[in-house]
Amino acid sequence: MARQDPYRKFRYRLEIDGIEQAAFSEVAIGDAASDPIEYREGDEAPTARKLSGLTKFANVTLKWGMTDSMELTDWHRLIVDGATLQEEIRKTVVIRIQNEAGEDKAAFEVTRAWPTKYDPSDLNGTGNEVAIDSLELANEGIRRIQ
Repeated sequence: MARQDPYRKFRYRLEIDGIEQAAFSEVAIGDAASDPIEYREGDEAPTARKLSGLTKFANVTLKWGMTDSMELTDWHRLIVDGATLQEEIRKTVVIRIQNEAGEDKAAFEVTRAWPTKYDPSDLNGTGNEVAIDSLELANEGIRRIQ
């Protein structure tokens, strides 16, 4: 069997329903965790059974260098301006990991995502770093699809 090297974490791209944001410098994929529920009936052995409870999905964080594009900040502005979380506000985000040749190889799908926090870059008159914006996405599911 041929050796399979793991994919590197610096080659990736995102697809966000209807948003043309080109690239991101960092994407933090949130974790998924199912809470255990302990249960025991009186006539059972003195150890608790563990049942699966609620599954929770952590927020996904996107970071990118500030440009003229306003699409992500406009998406967040809809929430700030009081838009309800209707279907048109929630979006599917697909994070595609690429191999060395730039081919899509692995992918994660984030479902029903909406911006919960926008953090614009700090500014410093004596600095020379790139201005980085950050957007946190609440969601209802993260799963590997490829």
